[in-house]
Amino acid sequence: MNENALLMTAVKAADDKRAEDITVLNMKGISLISDYFVICHANSDKQVQAIAREMKEKSEEHGYIIKRMEGFDEAKWILVDMGDIVAHIFHRDERAYYNLERLWGDAPVENVQSMLNQ
Repeated sequence: MNENALLMTAVKAADDKRAEDITVLNMKGISLISDYFVICHANSDKQVQAIAREMKEKSEEHGYIIKRMEGFDEAKWILVDMGDIVAHIFHRDERAYYNLERLWGDAPVENVQSMLNQ
């Protein structure tokens, strides 16, 4: 699976589970960690876990192995490491506190709506 297909899979999985305010930051040339950050949030622990689980399952259905998933049991901030793409799935309050969009404010924001319409 190429990077763009994996990114679209992650975004669509989050949307399918009703993630809120899905944001994709293009981290190319900014971070050595990954090429893209997918950031979203939900209003309950169960929904945060459901979004992470859906991302993992949909990625694996397309033949991609998730490298690591952290924070699943606590469900306040789940990190799903897909290699070139890292998803940050927050509980609403945690997202406001950590504010990754501000921290990585120099990263270009990708158009999520165009990904969801494909």
